[in-house]
Amino acid sequence: MRLALPSPALRRILTAYTVNRLGSWVGLVALSLAVFDHTHSALAVAALLLAWQALPAFLVPAVVARVEVSKRRGTLSGLYFLEAGATAALAVLLWHFWLPALLLLAALDGTAALAANSLLRAEVARVARGQVPSAAGADGRGDSRDEAVHEAERKANAALNVAFSISFVTGPVLAGAVVAGAGAPAALFIDVGTFLICGALLLDLYPHVEDAGGDSVRARLRAAWAHINAVPSLRALLLVDAVALILVQAGSPIEVVYVKSTLHGGDSGYGLLVTAWGAGAVLASVVFAGSGRRPLRVMLSAGIFALGAAFVGYAAAPSLALGCLAAFVGGAGNGLDWPSLISLVQRLTPKHLHGRMMGATESLGSLTMAVGLPLGGALVALSSPRAAFLILGLATLVIAAVLVRLTAVGLEPAPEEEPDTGPLDAPPLGAPPPSSQAIRASGLLPHEPSPE
Repeated sequence: MRLALPSPALRRILTAYTVNRLGSWVGLVALSLAVFDHTHSALAVAALLLAWQALPAFLVPAVVARVEVSKRRGTLSGLYFLEAGATAALAVLLWHFWLPALLLLAALDGTAALAANSLLRAEVARVARGQVPSAAGADGRGDSRDEAVHEAERKANAALNVAFSISFVTGPVLAGAVVAGAGAPAALFIDVGTFLICGALLLDLYPHVEDAGGDSVRARLRAAWAHINAVPSLRALLLVDAVALILVQAGSPIEVVYVKSTLHGGDSGYGLLVTAWGAGAVLASVVFAGSGRRPLRVMLSAGIFALGAAFVGYAAAPSLALGCLAAFVGGAGNGLDWPSLISLVQRLTPKHLHGRMMGATESLGSLTMAVGLPLGGALVALSSPRAAFLILGLATLVIAAVLVRLTAVGLEPAPEEEPDTGPLDAPPLGAPPPSSQAIRASGLLPHEPSPE
């Protein structure tokens, strides 16, 4: 699979996404450092992370459904402009620090960010489908056409994953340099600029989706929930991967203690460990982009297995060098897991539900942090960093085995009630997408997952 995207529209969306993710990392790191400097409390930083990443998970599905109801252009860009306003207010608040107001603004910013990412993923999939030539199904073989569509979606998801991994590595480094040189408010105003650029690039996107189930937010949420309940493979995939993500998130609060107390690596050693994890994620994102027709279920299971192996490696590593090697493996697993999950969720979901299902998947990922962080803290408090990582690693390997079993039967895409037999060309980027009919969900046993 070539990573180059032939569509100018896709390249523009990818550019906007990259700029946005880079700015988001800069803002998050800068805000975390500022909160700690003002409060000298790790609990305050944890509250910031929960407000910015976990609390929005309860609100995002409704926000996504509300945006899809709107028939006005620019609603997606409006979310980015809302982020810009909230972040500017956060920058000003750092000069007049008040933690409760800061947490409220962080929750608002995080909700807009998560909803925008979900809608952007759905738009990327729609535009990617439009790049499939109508001749792809001209021979009358529906399978050939479906495979071409899924390949286009997977390629677009792979490009997003590469952009995310690169921003994950470079964003915190850039944030540290800006905060050290100009202060946290300056870094946040840079973040504001990235949101404004992103919103301007996406002004002509039209995320409205016609839904046979009704135009109300409640009806659209019911339709998404009914789809999850009607497709056992999708439901099982989300639940199993959520458990895996909880275990992975639980490792985050253990890493600092592990490096500084167990491996005696100091601050620089922790930086090396994080860098090694990021490098593994970047490499894996490139591997995923070039994986061609390799089954997504294999990529997903391999990603979870690598994460479990990394934690076991942490437990056994006698030195920082081997700990960094384990981190590289873990980062690679991280880079395979999420994109595979997103792609599989899209494959199991009819097109008109993509936005809401992306919102549900992103929200589920955020909720795992709320469970995983306390779990990791409790494990290291009750045992030791090595023992905690061993427990998490073995549990993650068990989840990987469950995924292998779960996906062994195979996965069928969710059919549309009235399959489109016309050309697959999508409408222009600024045009409203065609309406979709309600689907009849397949009655398969639990099977496949999907990434970004």
